[in-house]
Amino acid sequence: MTEIAVNSTICGFVHKVHGRRKGNKIVVDIETPCEKIKKFSQMEIPMKEIMDIKNNYVIDRAQEAKCCSNCLVPCAVLNLCRLESGLIAKSLAKKAGSISIEFKDV
Repeated sequence: MTEIAVNSTICGFVHKVHGRRKGNKIVVDIETPCEKIKKFSQMEIPMKEIMDIKNNYVIDRAQEAKCCSNCLVPCAVLNLCRLESGLIAKSLAKKAGSISIEFKDV
């Protein structure tokens, strides 16, 4: 089981993304105050559909929910899927601690 916290400071929301591998799928649940994210907060994501950007289950669901193009939640879900599928080492993620976007000189 993996849990990721997403602090979307631009929109003011904090989301908790939970997921675990179940066979050839990743089961994801998102705790969120955002109405758009709630539309795709429960998913069973086929592992074969997390590799590309174009044909990607998570990106397709985010698009259907009309998420903003700068929303961090779909990226967090994809990172969770890659952690649960073994494509990213959990030890590496734990060591890194976080991924961030910093706005400098704007």
